[in-house]
Amino acid sequence: MNTNENIIQEIQCWLETIIIGLNFCPFAQKEFKQQTIRFQVSDSTGLESALHSLAEEFQYLDEHSTTQTTLLIFNQSMQDFDDFLALIEYANQLLEDLGYLSTYQLAHFHPDYCFDGVEAQDASNYTNRAPYPVLHLLREESLQQAIDNYPNTADIPDTNIKCARELGVEKIQTLLEKCKHD
Repeated sequence: MNTNENIIQEIQCWLETIIIGLNFCPFAQKEFKQQTIRFQVSDSTGLESALHSLAEEFQYLDEHSTTQTTLLIFNQSMQDFDDFLALIEYANQLLEDLGYLSTYQLAHFHPDYCFDGVEAQDASNYTNRAPYPVLHLLREESLQQAIDNYPNTADIPDTNIKCARELGVEKIQTLLEKCKHD
């Protein structure tokens, strides 16, 4: 079993190689370089404890204004993509219930991520695939500033899909596998 340190290294490699390296998120590089990303591994074993970990991360961000974003990594639970989809639904409800709707936003990544209506082996799914299930907590204010200063943010998803399909499943899968072995 991987230690939390190894898991974080794999996620950092994925972030640097795929998300930043392929420019899937044009905002990530700044935060990565400035080391304002928190990498937190959750040892949760089910939905309830995963939501508890999420609530703790909201509180952490409340108390640490210099941390811009958190990647909450699930190393034991949420391995099944359908379970992860359920977590996303409950996580968004928790965001609302705790009064964080205009404070934080959630993005999500999973090793088996598959967009609705897209074949599982379509390369476009790799824009949201990661070595582990991940909830990405973003500060709404920081995200809005980044969007305001970046031209054509609406084009990002289509650009990412085009890039992923041009590279192909085999190439992106190789990049992901490299992160697990480094």
